[in-house]
Amino acid sequence: MLSDDAQQTISRRAHWGLIVGLALLSAPILLLYLWLLLASVNHDSLASVLPTRWTVRHWRFLWLATVKPGYPNIWAVTGNSLAFAGAVMLLEVSLALLAGYVLSRWQFRGRLLLLRGTLLLHAFPAITLIIAMFFVLQSLHLLNTLAGVILVKVALELPFALWMMKGFFDAIPWQVEMAALVDGATRITTWYRILLPQIRPGITALSLFAFLSGWGEYVFLLTFILDKSGWTLSRYVAALLGEGDVFVDYGLITAVGLFFMLPALFVFALAHTYLIRLPFGSERS
Repeated sequence: MLSDDAQQTISRRAHWGLIVGLALLSAPILLLYLWLLLASVNHDSLASVLPTRWTVRHWRFLWLATVKPGYPNIWAVTGNSLAFAGAVMLLEVSLALLAGYVLSRWQFRGRLLLLRGTLLLHAFPAITLIIAMFFVLQSLHLLNTLAGVILVKVALELPFALWMMKGFFDAIPWQVEMAALVDGATRITTWYRILLPQIRPGITALSLFAFLSGWGEYVFLLTFILDKSGWTLSRYVAALLGEGDVFVDYGLITAVGLFFMLPALFVFALAHTYLIRLPFGSERS
């Protein structure tokens, strides 16, 4: 048997070894982002890693009406991105919370078939449906609208969100809900006041995933949004990379890329405290 001091020494070494290992794995990613930051303020972005001459001209998109003729204003594009990601998050989380609760608590005819069907739908690559979705949106007069792409995005991601929320509801003991119902609470009141607070970390995690998925969406926006007025930041960055242009302003691209990344980092910073908590202390009996 090892003494307490020896066990504490081994534990400390393992702890610091884990930290050093994670730091080494994260170093290449952090160095790349550091290079992006330096390139965005370097007058000659590709000439050297360290700035030869400091400049803010690569960030001119923040105060200019447009950086290229015919391109939309960056703040209008940012508004489209926030509206798109926020709507995807709100719809996906709301529908998943309602459907996940029903599938977790209620036994009805076809329940197992519905669960298997949603899981099967999620197994197919979404890109295989892109032509069919194009004609569906066109027939519904939702082509070239953010609302149409939002519906497509939510429909394709809802199976994963539904299963995720069902798992969180399954982990709550039935006795907790029964106690509230016996005291006179309705199903809706019990769902809202008793169950939802217990799965707050799960709601936060799903909200974060849904927002980031909507924030970084590119393929569906490229396919279904035909006018530049409907661009989001992902589409804007891709356009800056060049559409057959001979000259590409890499300094501008690095600055816009960092700007594109900042809201996602901000949202993650707000939500990370909930992501490391366990939602429940016991499993459903």
